[in-house]
Amino acid sequence: MKSEKKMSLTIKILLGLALGIIFGIIANITFEKSLNESIIKWVLGPAGTVFLRGIKMLVVPLVLCSLISGTASVGDIKKLGRVGIKTLVYYTLTTAIAITLAIVLASVIKPGVGGTELLSSVGDFKAAEAPFIMDVFVNMVPTNPIKSLVEGEMLQIITFSILFGIAATMIGKAAEPVINIVKQTNEVLLKIIGIVMAFAPVGVFALISKVIMIQGADVLLKLLKYGVTIILVLAIQAIIVYGLALKVLGRVNPIKFFKKFWPVMVVAFSTSSSNATIPVNLETCEEKLGVPNSIASFTIPLGATINMDGTAIMQGVATVFIAQVYGLPLTINQLMMVVLTATLASVGTAGVPGVGLITLSMVLQQVGLPVEGITLVLGIDRILDMIRTAVNVTGDAAATVIMANSESELDLDIYNSNNTATDIEIEECVLELEEA
Repeated sequence: MKSEKKMSLTIKILLGLALGIIFGIIANITFEKSLNESIIKWVLGPAGTVFLRGIKMLVVPLVLCSLISGTASVGDIKKLGRVGIKTLVYYTLTTAIAITLAIVLASVIKPGVGGTELLSSVGDFKAAEAPFIMDVFVNMVPTNPIKSLVEGEMLQIITFSILFGIAATMIGKAAEPVINIVKQTNEVLLKIIGIVMAFAPVGVFALISKVIMIQGADVLLKLLKYGVTIILVLAIQAIIVYGLALKVLGRVNPIKFFKKFWPVMVVAFSTSSSNATIPVNLETCEEKLGVPNSIASFTIPLGATINMDGTAIMQGVATVFIAQVYGLPLTINQLMMVVLTATLASVGTAGVPGVGLITLSMVLQQVGLPVEGITLVLGIDRILDMIRTAVNVTGDAAATVIMANSESELDLDIYNSNNTATDIEIEECVLELEEA
């Protein structure tokens, strides 16, 4: 007899979101103002703040360890040669395109304009003056890495981490003990993220309830516009950008790709984890898309570590949204800094649920916007996280096909065959993940 399945974290968070909305609306309509203020002060405020602080706590150590591990996982750079360089360049370019699309569409749609009433839930903030863009490039190189870690200078941490990973790769076997320690530390940090995210339903309930209790149900319209903007950019990135890349760079039929790959997108959506989807992604790329193991085994795990286009899109839209809510127009220098920081930050984003919020705080800090603004988008972020994870893994697979064909190693007979996935295979994939 089968044991009952435990409710997944995703369902719990969605339930927390729904209950928070319901409770917030009821409290806003029926409770006295003094009672609402007491509930917020003694219950919802502390609960939401503790959850938010738990996320922010992991920013520096996670970026450091994740980046070093990801860079070192490339292996022998000389041996990887063309594939390694092309893959890294491709991932960087698609991420830059993603964040640029996000900024442009968010600036046109203006999801945060007129949302200044949301600020009562996060407090006042005076923006700091943004640094000159060229100073950003100069300051990317730390004079004291330890000081950068203590002070949370993210661009300097990213630069140091990448250089550390590359140097360790060049040294080879002698550096393995150090890299193993970093990787084990990274695993511990990922486990801490799991612990923090276990409290996400409570945090989401507290944060969304607090906002709605103060402002009423009207606040959801602003969040809805924000969410629709992100989903629109994600759709453009997945269908148009990746589709064109497969057609032009990969010289293959993108329709065939999406017909065979959509079950992996379903698994990614259900788990909200690029890392959890790696086995299914590898199997689909090799068996259904005709990519050799020698290429797929490099590009897919690397992509799950450094290729986070969906996360970059969220960071771009969220940054513009928060700036618009605060009524703080972003300058060209600041927008360029968002592109640069979000592109680099996505490299340090671990492929697990909820980490995008951590790197968003990094982007906000770099352009002088309040980290507290994250609370404006946190309530619906879990839903959006599921969608952007599907885009993340799609980008990994598209890159894998393109790299394989550029090396004349893609089996076009398999790729062009009608060997598509079935619902049974999807269920098997999900069951495998649950068992793992």
